[in-house]
Amino acid sequence: MPRASQRLPCYNIPRMSGAFLHTFFDILAWLAAAAALYWLSRRGLQFASQSFALPYVAALVFGAGLGAYLFGSANLWLSGQSGIARSVEGALAGGIVAIELYKWSAGVTVRTGARFALPLALGIAIGRIGCYFAGLDDFTYGTPTALPFGHDFGDGVRRHPVQLYESAAMALFALVYVLAVLNRNAFTITNGFYLVLAYYGAQRFLWEFLKPYGTLVGPLTLFHLLSLAVLLYAVVMLATASKTRRLQKESLA
Repeated sequence: MPRASQRLPCYNIPRMSGAFLHTFFDILAWLAAAAALYWLSRRGLQFASQSFALPYVAALVFGAGLGAYLFGSANLWLSGQSGIARSVEGALAGGIVAIELYKWSAGVTVRTGARFALPLALGIAIGRIGCYFAGLDDFTYGTPTALPFGHDFGDGVRRHPVQLYESAAMALFALVYVLAVLNRNAFTITNGFYLVLAYYGAQRFLWEFLKPYGTLVGPLTLFHLLSLAVLLYAVVMLATASKTRRLQKESLA
């Protein structure tokens, strides 16, 4: 795989334009996530107040930042490239670990992620469009393909636009979640965060087979394993959801 200094600029999107669009969509993703939080707050839904506490937010930001750079850079090195990189899934995993440790140390037993389901889905759906425009330098493109919708990012090779695959998949989840909220589907609203994690982990696991990343265990990359870990975490939390609600009701009785 060519190093960054050897790559030709993408003829479809100039290098500077790609970097600008990547930043633009990153900002748009954050704005969409904030808008989603506001929209949910106007629906009269009940979410755990602890998820807006300052220590909670601090733990989330620290864990997500650490995970983003740790897993992003590790995947880059495992793929034979040098440098520092960030990863959406790494940020997600780091945030989960940090929050669970914080809740354990603070004695918080309620589940606090429900309000973040829609912001997460929308943020990823929009942010991945920026990754697509970033071209080769972002290292999120897919493997070569002969399919007619393959995209040439500037090196003369048509590749799977996996960024758009993931964007479309997460946009679909966001749409289904919005419909569930409008229909007051209690299970989806209460367990939305674990549902989006399970969905994200499953779809991300599939797309990883279409990426040129270095393998770690057999045909599996670091992000294959991380996707399975996210999926397993979500399944366990969903499986124990009814038990947790029962214990919370007993404690309030």
